[in-house]
Amino acid sequence: MGLTTALNTSLNGLSLNETAIEVLGNNIANAGTNGFKASTVHFTTQLARTLSVGSAPQGPNGGTNPRQIGLGATTASITRDLSQGAISGSTSPSDIAIEGAGYFVLAGNQGRVYSRNGNFSVNTESKLINDGGLRVQGYGIDDGFNLVTTQLVDITVPLGNLNVALETTDVELKGALKSGVDAEVATLGTVVQSDIFNDSTTSAAMTATSLLKDLVPASGGSAVFRSGETLTFTPRKGGADYDEQSFVITDTTTVGDFTSFLQDTLGIVNNASIAPDAAYGAPGVSITSDGRIRVVSNKGESQSVASFGARLQQTQATIGGNGTNPVALNMTDIQQGNGESVVVTFPVYDSLGEQVVIRLHAILEGRSNTAATYRYYFESVDDSDTAISLTSGTFAIDGEGKITGDFNADVTINRQNTAAQDMSLNVDFSQINGLTQPGAEGSMNLLAQNGAPPGTLGTFNINETGIISGVFTNGVIRTLGQLVMAQFSNPLGLVENGGGSFLEGISSGPAQIVTPGTQGSGTVRAGAIELSNTDVGRNLVDLIVASTNYRGNARVITSVQQLVDELLVLGR
Repeated sequence: MGLTTALNTSLNGLSLNETAIEVLGNNIANAGTNGFKASTVHFTTQLARTLSVGSAPQGPNGGTNPRQIGLGATTASITRDLSQGAISGSTSPSDIAIEGAGYFVLAGNQGRVYSRNGNFSVNTESKLINDGGLRVQGYGIDDGFNLVTTQLVDITVPLGNLNVALETTDVELKGALKSGVDAEVATLGTVVQSDIFNDSTTSAAMTATSLLKDLVPASGGSAVFRSGETLTFTPRKGGADYDEQSFVITDTTTVGDFTSFLQDTLGIVNNASIAPDAAYGAPGVSITSDGRIRVVSNKGESQSVASFGARLQQTQATIGGNGTNPVALNMTDIQQGNGESVVVTFPVYDSLGEQVVIRLHAILEGRSNTAATYRYYFESVDDSDTAISLTSGTFAIDGEGKITGDFNADVTINRQNTAAQDMSLNVDFSQINGLTQPGAEGSMNLLAQNGAPPGTLGTFNINETGIISGVFTNGVIRTLGQLVMAQFSNPLGLVENGGGSFLEGISSGPAQIVTPGTQGSGTVRAGAIELSNTDVGRNLVDLIVASTNYRGNARVITSVQQLVDELLVLGR
């Protein structure tokens, strides 16, 4: 009986140490597996054969202890070591290491699985996957690049495919404007006027309600305009040529329609806050009582308009020609504008990334003992309607050269003739001052604007909270998604699924989906990978111990065999 028990106990010992050697071999084999967690075998004793339960002290007898013979050992548990593996740098931005607790969430044919191995790459569908083709899960984004945290989706990084443009909403300007006595205050605008024209239907001086096709020179001659003609006008203002504009004449086009076209394309502003010219009245294009077209520009040198001359052309197809000729208005310069003027031209971008050019005029409008007042005019030929003027207002520079009052302007740009949305800009003048060098001219420049033309997703990066940011070729950065992590109340209860992944186990508890760095989860590091936490040296030592134990159990079996042989000899 005893020899048989010893034989079975030693045989059990062989099996246990085989298990230990198997686990150690698996640890060592996965010493190079990223994210691998080594395991440890724990043994415990089995039931013992009780020869005596012992006795309590009684009288002179001091009592006896139990007499038991163990029946060997059994495997108590095979436990993973969940300690942090070393973090190693990687050349791939899609490789991700977890620092701390938690697991990546992956999706495949089996549903959700969990892993510590962050060897990820982007497949042909722009999805982030692991080496086994499982799709990395996280939070996606809506059309406005805002995170949607209501459900898990495949993380997508569409390199080379996603295009974005950034609409300009904020503009900052810098510069120095002259505000001292050497800066001329604007008191005059340019005045240009035409010859006298009559309405052929009344033989009286033309008015704003006269039909344009009925205009004839008062000095005699044929009609200046004809129905069906197209006029082209290239304004010149402040010494700069503006983009060409066109105007179609119909049977119902009035002189007032024509003067409105001229005023709009010249960008002349007329409102209650702008003082009229002392001699010629409010700025604008109007008809005088004697039948002249008169142009009165806003004050300031940069607002001065040039005589039309060859800049106003008309088609000649309706009168037998094939080209264009200057319109015979015979414009004459009456007065030149004056006043300190500074002009800056800068680009902004609409919702489609199309460039819109804005021109800003700053005119010294007044000066007192305590401040200099500048009037600004914003204009753009890229505005969809005919009027290039956008807005006008004032700001002041105090005695210390600092800008005071409201130094922000709200500018709206009409983009209705394009597929883009109308633009609304906030222009900040706060970086402008009145401190210029002696003899230097005033200047303004674009300091910053937050728009950008169309760009393609070129690279991406992932921060420690799992936010994936795409960097586009136009410099725009947009959120592309966020990685999530799974936490378990008992991560040792997870069931290995192969390929470095795990399934929820009966004892693991359900997965709690969290973002990196929250609720006790670890953070992530992009461009890095977590290595195996196998301690090869320790495992080799344990392997020696397990091998020694195996040989010891085998020796017991050999000894039992020898004793059995002796018994067989006695029976001969």
